[in-house]
Amino acid sequence: MRVPLPRRSPRLVPSRLMRRPRDPRDLDEPGPPRPRLGARTQLVMMIVAVATAVGVFLAFTGFAPSGKSDSLSTNPGSYLGVYITGIPRSYTPVTHFVGATGVKPNLLLYYSSWWETFRTRFAATAASHGAVPLVQINPEKVRLADIAAGKYNSYLAKFATAVRAYQHPVVVGFGHEMNAQWSQWGYRYAKPAVFVAAWRQIVNVFRAIGARNVTWLWTINVIDAHANSLSPGPWWPGRNYVDWVGIDGYYRKASWRFAALFGPTIKVIRALTSDPILISKTGVAPCAGKAAKIANLFSGVRSYGLLGLVWFDAVAHKDWRIDNPAAIAAFHRAVRKTSIGQ
Repeated sequence: MRVPLPRRSPRLVPSRLMRRPRDPRDLDEPGPPRPRLGARTQLVMMIVAVATAVGVFLAFTGFAPSGKSDSLSTNPGSYLGVYITGIPRSYTPVTHFVGATGVKPNLLLYYSSWWETFRTRFAATAASHGAVPLVQINPEKVRLADIAAGKYNSYLAKFATAVRAYQHPVVVGFGHEMNAQWSQWGYRYAKPAVFVAAWRQIVNVFRAIGARNVTWLWTINVIDAHANSLSPGPWWPGRNYVDWVGIDGYYRKASWRFAALFGPTIKVIRALTSDPILISKTGVAPCAGKAAKIANLFSGVRSYGLLGLVWFDAVAHKDWRIDNPAAIAAFHRAVRKTSIGQ
């Protein structure tokens, strides 16, 4: 799907100090007319210039952000999100989910591969339906050390420029579940300090570009000794680089409850920061009893005073979808009872 180019923002035009002084001879001896550049070419040249300026700025000033992004609501229970196979290529899966469950999500998760730019068209459609895009950028086939060193500043500047031009709120995460071992950016492949440096570099680039409509979501996996998912403290980027904390975790057994699944990780996070917490990806395996655990999930989010939850409505190792009458009824009932995301 082709994504339309974002509209240029006047604030991104290089300042007068960056322009070449006009040669007086241009006034006296005009030459042949210069070829006009197309809009796409002009945009590319602008992004390159901004990216170069950002690189120089970050390299020589040691820039570190001291404030938070323009913020979304942080009231408990504000968000009910969903990930559905097929987005962001199409909004149709979201329409089908709403039709099947009778529930309208206000946070839409999608995963963005490295080199993929911001999906402006999908985001605009989400905004027209009252939803905020949640983008998890995955650093696939790139080294975190190279990100930290600024090697990909041009790509990040292009992404940030598109987000800024969008002008509506966007939640952005990077390298989710880094405290686990299964991802290319997990602890088996990169040290926590390198991840922190890469995270800070990304935030610095976005803020230098002026993408103040971003809420930064630092996403970890639940602490789980059996799955070798570690305590996340070493990966903490610092309070100036994070707006929200996300926790991913799934109900895999019938005996599991919210307090045991998420409680220990929430306690560790509260020792690091008082930032709002979102259950950023969750679901219930068929063998765990979806209807009962859906009720427990929503009740737990409310009792812990969390931002809300994002339901993973897809098949990945197990079928996490809300796809049977009992689960659909339980989901609809839980939303109505707790008012999460409503």
